[in-house]
Amino acid sequence: MSAVNSADGSAYDLITMGRIGVDLYPLKTGVPLGEADTFGRFLGGSPTNVAVAAARLGRRTAVITRTGADPFGAYLRAELRGFGVDDRWVGEVERYPTPITFCEVFPPDHFPLYFYRLPKAPDLEIGADEVDLEAVRAARVFWMTGTGLSAEPSRSATLGALEARSKSGTTVFDLDWRPMLWEEPPGPWYERALALATVAVGNTEECAVATGRDEPYAAARALLDAGVELAVVKRGPQGVLAVHRDGTVVEVPPVPVTVVNGLGAGDAFGGALCHGLLAGWDLERVLRHANAAGAIVASRLACSTAMPFPDEVEEVLGRAGGV
Repeated sequence: MSAVNSADGSAYDLITMGRIGVDLYPLKTGVPLGEADTFGRFLGGSPTNVAVAAARLGRRTAVITRTGADPFGAYLRAELRGFGVDDRWVGEVERYPTPITFCEVFPPDHFPLYFYRLPKAPDLEIGADEVDLEAVRAARVFWMTGTGLSAEPSRSATLGALEARSKSGTTVFDLDWRPMLWEEPPGPWYERALALATVAVGNTEECAVATGRDEPYAAARALLDAGVELAVVKRGPQGVLAVHRDGTVVEVPPVPVTVVNGLGAGDAFGGALCHGLLAGWDLERVLRHANAAGAIVASRLACSTAMPFPDEVEEVLGRAGGV
């Protein structure tokens, strides 16, 4: 299909690529999975939720991914359409089931994840010849993740998309380190992706995996040395650090919030980060909005359905004295 909307001729604001699945959360917090008897079902997968978050903020978004040819796959495609995310590049893989992820919810900071992605997740079956490179090149922002590099053919497809972008527009590498999904050291593949991206986003552990540095400033400088223009290091209770190649350094404190489930906060942060970069805001304003969006989702149980609308972000910023 064409990279542009036939109605208005515009390219996508954001295309994300990678993981998708069904999230199942106990409807009571502080309950081990073995004792939970009721669960909520939600659209999940980090890059998918980033697209949802940006769509909630008014952006035209799409996802490149794969589901199983099963009822859960149909559910996920319907959810994407309901959130206003284009699902034209969400294909089906006959031989693998749609992944399920269970989460235990122990606020404020313990949220174990249990991935059911065996024998293999459909989203790792994206072939290089299946990616609409014209659309990827035309998108104002392209977002990919570390998990997409963890296995073939997704690895080659993801690197091919990055090469097609050739650093045009904004190309974001979400470091997204999930050790249970890797069977080999990620270093060489992270290095190749960083050389092709313009923005890197990750927490301190993910930055350490990508660069060998766990001190935030050292990690940010190492990410710049690896090839990106902007390094964003999420530091949890210490807030967010961003360092640009032009010498700009911005630190933004976290937004105080009573945490219910912290898992979707990073995806909300990512969607709002893309929204702010697309809007051309200064870096501090971008990070404050992204922090506020993340805080809102952390205060709610779900991920996708919890993504905030613009007025909700503005209300939180107003209370926090943000810009």
